[in-house]
Amino acid sequence: MSGLIGDAEFDHELLADLGLSIGAAVVWWLDLDEDQLGWMPGLDAVVGVPGADTGTVRTRLAELVEPLTLAARTAAAWQAFELVQPLDTPDGRRWLQFRARVSTRDSARALVGVVADVTRQHTQQQELADLADRYRLLVDLSPDAIVVHEAGQIVYANSAAVRFVRARSDAEILGRPITDFVHPDSQAEMLRRIAKLTEPGAASDPADAVLVRFDGGTTDIESVSVRTTWEGRPAFQVIMRDVTEQKAAAAALRYQAALVAHVSDALIATTSDGVVTSWNPSAENVYGRRAADVFGRPIGEVVGAPLDPVAVLEAGGVVQAEHRRSDGEALAVRVSVARMDDGYVLICADETARRRAERHFTAVVAAIEEGVLVVGPTGRVESVNPAAERILGVTAQETIGELASSTELHDETGQLIALENFPSAITRRTGRPQHGRIVRALRPDGTRVWLSLSARALTQDGTLPAATVVSFTDITERRMIDSQLEHEATHDALTGLFNRTVTINRLSPLARAHRSGLTAVLFIDLDKFKVINDSLGHSAGDEVLRVVGKRLSRGTRRGDVVGRLGGDEFTVIAYGVSGRDEATAIADHVRAELNRPITVGGRQLHVDASVGIVLAEAGDPRDGSDLLRDADLAMYQAKTRGRGRIAFFDVELRERIQRRLQLEQDLRMAPLGDELWLAYQPIVDLRTDRRVAVEGLLRWTHPRYGLILPGEFITLAEESDLINIVGAHMLYTAAREITTQAPELQLTVNLSARQLDDPWLVSSVRSAVTKAGLTPGSLCLEITESALMHDPALAARTLAALRELGVRLAIDDFGTGHSSLAQLLTLPLDTLKIDRSFTAGLGRSDEAEAIVTSIIAMAHAVDLTVIAEGVEQAEQLEILRALGCDQAQGYHLGRPVPLREL
Repeated sequence: MSGLIGDAEFDHELLADLGLSIGAAVVWWLDLDEDQLGWMPGLDAVVGVPGADTGTVRTRLAELVEPLTLAARTAAAWQAFELVQPLDTPDGRRWLQFRARVSTRDSARALVGVVADVTRQHTQQQELADLADRYRLLVDLSPDAIVVHEAGQIVYANSAAVRFVRARSDAEILGRPITDFVHPDSQAEMLRRIAKLTEPGAASDPADAVLVRFDGGTTDIESVSVRTTWEGRPAFQVIMRDVTEQKAAAAALRYQAALVAHVSDALIATTSDGVVTSWNPSAENVYGRRAADVFGRPIGEVVGAPLDPVAVLEAGGVVQAEHRRSDGEALAVRVSVARMDDGYVLICADETARRRAERHFTAVVAAIEEGVLVVGPTGRVESVNPAAERILGVTAQETIGELASSTELHDETGQLIALENFPSAITRRTGRPQHGRIVRALRPDGTRVWLSLSARALTQDGTLPAATVVSFTDITERRMIDSQLEHEATHDALTGLFNRTVTINRLSPLARAHRSGLTAVLFIDLDKFKVINDSLGHSAGDEVLRVVGKRLSRGTRRGDVVGRLGGDEFTVIAYGVSGRDEATAIADHVRAELNRPITVGGRQLHVDASVGIVLAEAGDPRDGSDLLRDADLAMYQAKTRGRGRIAFFDVELRERIQRRLQLEQDLRMAPLGDELWLAYQPIVDLRTDRRVAVEGLLRWTHPRYGLILPGEFITLAEESDLINIVGAHMLYTAAREITTQAPELQLTVNLSARQLDDPWLVSSVRSAVTKAGLTPGSLCLEITESALMHDPALAARTLAALRELGVRLAIDDFGTGHSSLAQLLTLPLDTLKIDRSFTAGLGRSDEAEAIVTSIIAMAHAVDLTVIAEGVEQAEQLEILRALGCDQAQGYHLGRPVPLREL
């Protein structure tokens, strides 16, 4: 419909925006010029006439969207509309939501929209409103007092709040400061709590406060403050609960709990004859007998063992005994007896768990893998567990009674520890514990063992010197592992060289500060190492890297640092270098060592390297990462000169690289900023001297650097995988400009080798010509001869697919690669372009004329049109015309200019 709505011609960005805003929806549209409604399948069900004919659906849709269509006829482009309409159906009332926007393309106008059933959402909104009403009712009738204060003034109070402060109505409360109802002792804490509530919905922890009533009295409350809004402004909601009775009950419970804690042992009363008269809950727990079952029974019967209170008193009032629970379990009990007027009070403390723990502790100490010694206040060993015997290589019999200092100890630095500084001696003398001391002990057999040792006083009453328990574990193996891990953390696992972390540390300004002369940083990258990995496998590549590491270590000076940075990148740090000549000599020596053949798997391999060098003075502020970065830049420069080279870093190199990185980043955004544009060079038919085509040549006007030459940014695009994006933008722009400004001309556009590898190339070409309205036959795609030879099979398939679209194909720069007539016959080509290097020799070289003659004859033999590039002189043009060349282009015929200037 006027180019706006048609098969697969929707404005997808518009529809995506409308669709995302409404959820599951069906598309409809109105051509405002032709007053025709259209819709996508599924609309009949949405508007309540499922399966109806087109006329019924159109009538129903027109009724529903009539308010939108009336407004859209006078609306501006891209104005958006929204409408919710009720729809009565046999199943009840439904609600439809319409969203639409005025869309234009060229001179055509249409209203494009989507419609969705929002009955569920409408119902949910109504339910939310009902829920809000119920919530307000719950707040009003809540037994808890609820008030809302804004800027310190009360703006709402429920009936419970009125009752709490003994007010006649909420009119006596509203408008008054909240602090009028808070006791002065509680005000500061209340203000601190609400000051912390900075985000909507934030709530304070429950806190106690005192409420002041109208009758002058006070009420203990528990309150929670919540940050909320009142009529759109920040406010606080306070929920208060009367806890007066709760506090009184809590006080009583605390008193009772204190009593229970005081008599946690079994408390039993008997007559003078030993008959039970009182049996507390703790006694029930200890003996497993209820009080009701023991009253009136002899004490010895209920405790499961003979118990004579008189005999206990005669023994001093306290005895240790063994009693029995009701289930027969033995109890270790400490019995205390006191006389009363009419009998006795017995306190039976259950020590079963403590005595069991003592036995268990003794067994555990004997069984654990940690060595344990007990050293008495005199410094002599009192006990030794089996683990201590094993670790120290001693026996308990020969150790107990000996001085703990008889074992020789050294610290981590290897220094002998003085006797008074032994961990056990420090704890015994001062009472201070010693934790995790690392020491090395000498065993009687002469071997040494590393220990992690701790010492702690056995008594906590402060008596000195104190008995001490010394515990220790054998960490000899762990120390060996730590040493290995330290090596692995600082060295490359494959070559044994220092890793990147150590290399950076050795290049820090602090590490270089005490060095005399210059520090030379050599960044070494093996040339074509990937070929070895790909052809011989990674195991062969690893062996080459190991050999390289050994040669670098042997081939450098004493004191130089050799490291592997990763992959096939190595570094040599040479300190005390006199200047560039010495640094170059070191690099040459390194390359000579690496150039010697390496035998791997019976094969002799030759390895070379590119070396980047940075020279840094002692006061150079660059850190290790900066120096490696600059050396890497120099290495990259060496590779660009042809590999196997040496290059020194300088500031200009960094600026060039930074410019390159900046251009690469900016190129990603260039298509969006209208920085890329096309210049067109005419192609002239030599028989008629008429312009028949133009070649679109991409240009980039950078906002900072100005005009960037294609030779620079096209290479960047190819290396950074931006060529497909840039190429698609260029193709569409050129097709659109030719279609609208010069439809009589043929358009020629270049394709790079990277674009031929793009699986979406054919789709991009089809999309560009379709959107621009360009006839496929008016487009000629140029492919360089070298690109065709990169992967001939893939190139042939891609060209065949492009030919099926109807576009024409040309081979560019012919004569500079390795094409043959046979290859030309197998490819679906239309045009052959003679490279400008041959054109330049016309009129000056018989050889050039002979080559051009052969190319023209060969191309005409396979029915190809021949175009000569680089025609800059009239003499060249006449020779080409005489040789039968079909077409030509070059500065003599016209320079590349914007299409409007052509």
